[in-house]
Amino acid sequence: MTGAARMGVGKSMTRETGRRGGLDEQAVLLAAGLADLAVSTLGSAVGAVRGLLRRSDAAELAAQAEHDLAARGRLVLDRYAAVPPAHLEILARHVSARKNADDD
Repeated sequence: MTGAARMGVGKSMTRETGRRGGLDEQAVLLAAGLADLAVSTLGSAVGAVRGLLRRSDAAELAAQAEHDLAARGRLVLDRYAAVPPAHLEILARHVSARKNADDD
C-alpha cells in the first residue's frame, strides 16, 4: 500500500486537484523528505559528538582539529585573498625595462 493510498488520496483525487494541487503536494512531500533527512543527519552528528566526548584523547583531537581548521583557513585565504598583480603595472614595468635596456 502506498503512502497516498494510506492517507486516502487516490488517483482520482489527484487528478481532480489538477496541476496546482500536484505542485502543492510535491512541495509538501519535498519539505517532509528534507525535514526527515535533516533530523536523521542531526541524529547521526549528535551520536558522533557523543562518541568523541567519551574518548580519552578528546583534548588531543580538539587541538588537532583546531590546527587542521587553521591550516584550511590559511589555504582558503591564500587562494582567494591574494590580489593578482595589476596587468597595466606589469606592462609599464616591461616597457620601462626595455627603454632602459635600449638606452644602455
